[in-house]
Amino acid sequence: MRKSGVLIMFILFVACNEPLIEKPENLISKDKMVEILKEMAIVNAAKNTNITKFQDNKIDPTAYVFKKFNIDSLQFVLSDKYYASKPDVYESIYEEIDTLLYIEKKVASELKKMQDSLKKAKKATSKNKPKKGTNSPPKK
Repeated sequence: MRKSGVLIMFILFVACNEPLIEKPENLISKDKMVEILKEMAIVNAAKNTNITKFQDNKIDPTAYVFKKFNIDSLQFVLSDKYYASKPDVYESIYEEIDTLLYIEKKVASELKKMQDSLKKAKKATSKNKPKKGTNSPPKK
């Protein structure tokens, strides 16, 4: 009984180390896959926010991403399926995407704050300028 238990464990160990899915010939690199999936997340969020802009301009978000990264749908699906068969790798891809999106969101937020501050400063400056054709001093 003991030998059969060891044999079963050995078979399970070997089976777990066998690749579930063969590596595709034109596998998208992990780094490029991160960029593609990040771009898809951004485009899909934009699409869900304002779908009429996409419809009015006849833009298919997925086709846009594929064209931008010079890939086709089959290459993407096979690469995604391959990475999904490797849970540790797939998880690291999505963790990297989360990190990049967090950084981009933070940068965008800071840029918006700066733009808002510049608009306020511009309004304040324009209120204090004398009107053309008058010699009156600026209002205080």
